Amino acid sequence: MILVVGATGQLGGTIARRLIAGGAPVRVMVRPETDPGAHASGLAQLVRGDLRDRASLDAACKGITTVVTTANSARRGGDDTVEAVDLNGTRSLIDAAKAAGVQHFIYTSVLGVTPDSPVPFLAAKARNEAHLRASGMTWTILAPNAFMESWPAMVVGMPAMAGLPVTIVGEGRRKHTFVSERDVASYGVAAVTHPAARDRHIPIGGPEALSWRDAAAVYERALGHPIEIRSVAPGTPIPGIPDVVLPFLAGLDTYESNFDAQPIAAEFGVRLTTLMEVAAHA
Repeated sequence: MILVVGATGQLGGTIARRLIAGGAPVRVMVRPETDPGAHASGLAQLVRGDLRDRASLDAACKGITTVVTTANSARRGGDDTVEAVDLNGTRSLIDAAKAAGVQHFIYTSVLGVTPDSPVPFLAAKARNEAHLRASGMTWTILAPNAFMESWPAMVVGMPAMAGLPVTIVGEGRRKHTFVSERDVASYGVAAVTHPAARDRHIPIGGPEALSWRDAAAVYERALGHPIEIRSVAPGTPIPGIPDVVLPFLAGLDTYESNFDAQPIAAEFGVRLTTLMEVAAHA
């Protein structure tokens, strides 16, 4: 039995549905206040649980052989803080899985995280990577780069489709291998059974390294009209962009994440999605 934690989110839900379609026995953990009819339609066995409630995690992990977690606090609020969910919550899930005799734990992290990162979300991911490695369970760490659907689509696509200027932080020339969320889901499904995923940290990127200006050119072709680009200094408010996102945008202008993702994609049978494909279906 496979436990998917985060299945009411886009990534976790896609992984759960694909596993079920492939005939795998799947249990999904749903928060106590969540309406499974609205958020988990078509999924398999449901269990109520919360990353902030260790007893519920022990119950959710009972009889489980593999855990896949994509849960995070990025789109939550209130008491669902980075410390409560991404740091302590995931650590509790790892500990509960170990106590229940889970054989394989698949954790969705982020590319390039370090425990001393000034961004708490990224530091929490790194600390739990280390905690998982030390757990004694077979582990897989999926480390995707920034999602196309969340970053180029938000920063470039949304204003461009509204006929507004695109605002970028800095010069917008740093290149990153943005990856489609659907491709990350493919890795998550493959990791369940692929022997090469065991005890492996898997960096995940898209088929091409793109700067913000490159991304704007892609959307220009997809939309068929020119896009005005404005550049602002780090920390400057950007219309339509939540303030919590601004430090990440500033950070992306300080380094490049340009690597060849094709060999690993081929190894796991993943066909990488281009930004043009994402833009064309926006």
